[in-house]
Amino acid sequence: MKDKSAMNSPATPVSSNFIRSIIEEDNHTGKWGGRVETRFPPEPNGYLHIGHAKSICLNFGLAHDYRGTCHLRFDDTNPEKEAQEYVDSICDSVVWLGFDWGQHQYYSSDYFDQLYAFAEYLISQKKAYVDSLTGEAIREQRGTLTSPGENSPYRDRPVAENIDLFRRMRAGEFPDGAHVLRAKIDMAAPNMNMRDPVIYRIRHIHHQRTGNKWCIYPMYDYTHCISDALENITHSLCTLEFEDHRPLYDWILDQLKEKVPCHPQQIEFARLNLTYTVMSKRKLIELVDGGYVDGWDDPRLNTLVGVRRRGYTPESIRLFIERIGVSKADSWIDMGVLEDCLREDLNACAPRRIAILKPLKLIIDNYPDDQEEACDAPNHPQKPEWEKRTVPLSKILYIEQDDFMETPPKGYFRLAPGTEVRLRYAYIIKCVQVVKNAAGEIEAVHCIYDPETKSGTAGATARKVKGNIHWLSARHAQSAEIRLYDRLFADPYPGAGNQDYKASLNPDSKETISAYVEPSLSAAEPEQRFQFERNGYFVADRIDSRPGKPVFNRAVTLRDSWGKVAGV
Repeated sequence: MKDKSAMNSPATPVSSNFIRSIIEEDNHTGKWGGRVETRFPPEPNGYLHIGHAKSICLNFGLAHDYRGTCHLRFDDTNPEKEAQEYVDSICDSVVWLGFDWGQHQYYSSDYFDQLYAFAEYLISQKKAYVDSLTGEAIREQRGTLTSPGENSPYRDRPVAENIDLFRRMRAGEFPDGAHVLRAKIDMAAPNMNMRDPVIYRIRHIHHQRTGNKWCIYPMYDYTHCISDALENITHSLCTLEFEDHRPLYDWILDQLKEKVPCHPQQIEFARLNLTYTVMSKRKLIELVDGGYVDGWDDPRLNTLVGVRRRGYTPESIRLFIERIGVSKADSWIDMGVLEDCLREDLNACAPRRIAILKPLKLIIDNYPDDQEEACDAPNHPQKPEWEKRTVPLSKILYIEQDDFMETPPKGYFRLAPGTEVRLRYAYIIKCVQVVKNAAGEIEAVHCIYDPETKSGTAGATARKVKGNIHWLSARHAQSAEIRLYDRLFADPYPGAGNQDYKASLNPDSKETISAYVEPSLSAAEPEQRFQFERNGYFVADRIDSRPGKPVFNRAVTLRDSWGKVAGV
């Protein structure tokens, strides 16, 4: 990807927040010489989800707005769970959201040699030691929030012995778990993260980038701050769960102040908590591996590949992140806010088309059998520059089953025996007969039409009717697979109160039906989005949709119907 002096970030509204205030003050005082360098540091051990979008938009957005740089850095210090598949997916998702890291793509493994050298330096300064206790023993001696930890019996090993053991660890002389390298801080520290944390462990495992060069790997807390410093990051933004890790971040960089080029400022912000979903990577893996969803890109998942396949646009995601803002306080965001952002975006940019999801045959008795005609329909009612399309009309049509009732209640303005409605963009019709099968189910309705009432024609009569229904010519309609997606969970807070979150799975979150769409939609391109009139916003599936065999996913309804669906 091409390097840029200013990040290629889409134009979005900018609102003030406490991080911007910090940057403004830093720029005012000249703390960083006007520089703003941020980074997005994902672990390549899974797919990104909607919570990561907040960090992506924040880091890349701030760098763009202050004419700085944002790095994409992969924290690849745990090769047991990492794969190139995840690296590729993360890159694709960041680009899809509209951001560009230029030449600034890095890996923590880029710094393994330096990280090792710094570890030896800490040992030489009596700030680190090799501990031979088991992992269980280290945990037992760590203490609790109300009681101090105990010093390891190996804490005061001589420097020379520590250096020798550490080098032999690197040389592969010991099995996994035989030794670890710990920072030497304070086992009585009130902050548990400062009680001689492990900074290196032995792992005899192949690394996807460094191969078998290493059999010891640095821990995240040790690696992250040093990587930030080596990349000259100015503002290291992370979520609130890392607030208690900030003292260790600062302690490590303070010990290495003569070795690293700068000491970035760690700043914590509230993570994204979204109702009707789960953000835990462990739970997402369980949903995928357990077959509760159809893979990482299942449109019901909150993964970025999932919401993309669902039909969400990058613009709607960025609007959502801007709308919810950035704060220091954890809070819950209702799923409806995200859905409204998608509706707002698609309302402006999605062409209108007709789809009949639950077809009922309608026959116009007085329409000539062999006649066809074109009806004009706008591609977008608020965008006349998008012009119009033609929808073919013939004797036999499909209408929605819900648009006909044999015994309608008061206030029902759609089709019923003896009533008149307008076929949208076409004529006024009147129902004259209902045909049922042996089971008493309605098979077809017969109507007559008034040929003097065609919409948009100069000679049309001014007669008005209250009902207006959409339709498709049976002769021309294109069959399509329609996937009706809803929220994956029926409870806004899955797993609340120590309940099994899977017990909240919504059994009606996916319904696949055969339907009919306008003939032009036979050639819909993957990821083309449309408003199916009165049915919602839909997208041609980016994986399964093919010319002549379209597959459409419902991205979102025209309005929030969740209360009705959930029985609330």
